[in-house]
Amino acid sequence: MATKLVIVGVDGSEESLRAVEWAALEARRHGSSLRIVSAPAELPRMHAYQASPAEIAAALRGISARTLDAAVIRSEEVAPGLPIETGLLSGPAAVAVADCGSGASMLVVGARGAGGFAAMMLGSVSRYVAAWTPCPVVVVREETTAVHREIAVGIRDPEDGTGTLAFAFEEAALRGADLVAVHTWYWLPAAPSAAGPAAALRPPDPGQISAEAGRHLAAALEQWHGKYPEVRVRQDVVRGHPARVLASYSARADLVVIGRRGHTARPGPGIGSIQHAVLDHAHGPVAVVPSGD
Repeated sequence: MATKLVIVGVDGSEESLRAVEWAALEARRHGSSLRIVSAPAELPRMHAYQASPAEIAAALRGISARTLDAAVIRSEEVAPGLPIETGLLSGPAAVAVADCGSGASMLVVGARGAGGFAAMMLGSVSRYVAAWTPCPVVVVREETTAVHREIAVGIRDPEDGTGTLAFAFEEAALRGADLVAVHTWYWLPAAPSAAGPAAALRPPDPGQISAEAGRHLAAALEQWHGKYPEVRVRQDVVRGHPARVLASYSARADLVVIGRRGHTARPGPGIGSIQHAVLDHAHGPVAVVPSGD
């Protein structure tokens, strides 16, 4: 059976070219081809230009074509001999890039594009793609270069993390990396009840919560040990806000893997506040894996 493509979206920004490098190396690990895609910018308001809409559209397509050429050169620098194909997309960039991921093993994008500002944490195209693409999406940040041979995977519900764990174990195996399975919990006081305000404000036993979560996490990981015996696994049960904890792991992990509920049924929420916060504050690449439900 043919290996699925690794796809990367580019817009000419340095951050998107960093995503090309990451995607090229990833395609080589998977033994697959790399497809580089670009969507021309939307037509600007016409009153400021002494040109027809057709002329401006042609110019924008030319910019995207040159962007693809530069991306091919960058990918060949880091992964010589890798099979590469290119595609010029049409339509709004965010939708076009998200839709092209159907059937791919993953879609890779930069955290911010050419139109981003330094103050923006995550670009609008990257955010949309992470929310709606039917395959796993990897959001790459330019500052990431270190290799620590560690993959971190966030597991919110140990009984509902199959797709996320499958992706994380495969990445760890391909990289010869250790896998850290992370489950977080934090306590907020409940509203006062009939039992009295003291009962509502009484904190839970941290040791008991961590031990129970650790047992559930170990049970979820057990089925993967036989399939990936070469992957060394440890589990971390951490008290703290999930987004803050996972963002901190991204500072030392080669990749942080998180799940995303739902598929591509629009409209409606794609990724939740925790995923948004992880993507906004991560220091390195983050993979968002859809559950497929």
